[in-house]
Amino acid sequence: MKDRYNLPCNIAQTLNIIGDRWTLLIVHEILIGNTTFNEIKKSLTGISSNLLSDRLKHLEQTGLIESSLYSDHPPRYSYTLTESGKDLEHVFNSMILWGRNHLKKCYKKLIHEACRHEVEIAYYCSHCEKNVDDVIVVEVDADDVKPLSS
Repeated sequence: MKDRYNLPCNIAQTLNIIGDRWTLLIVHEILIGNTTFNEIKKSLTGISSNLLSDRLKHLEQTGLIESSLYSDHPPRYSYTLTESGKDLEHVFNSMILWGRNHLKKCYKKLIHEACRHEVEIAYYCSHCEKNVDDVIVVEVDADDVKPLSS
């Protein structure tokens, strides 16, 4: 897929990977355990087979999912999330919380499994070893760039 955004921005570059229609929903389906083409297609009413196939290939090329052959005739694959793909769970949780606060009709909420109460997002500073509220976005300088992991 062609990059839509040629901007020096984490959000724009992330959208180049996961911003196409259906892409996040496909990742979410794999995250919740629908790992075959047919399971994903059945859960995502309205997506065409061609589009699902295209998105799965894109997600594999960008390193968010991996495929493994589970049937030779016909060839069928199951999909799993890479560590990078699993890290999107935080994005999904943020979207659930946002939806809880802003959608007219809310379908899900995020709760603490042990006590069954709703949770909030907190930012944690590993240097100070505490939750913080005063966060800002700053530019990354050349000395602070982390190499991409494979």
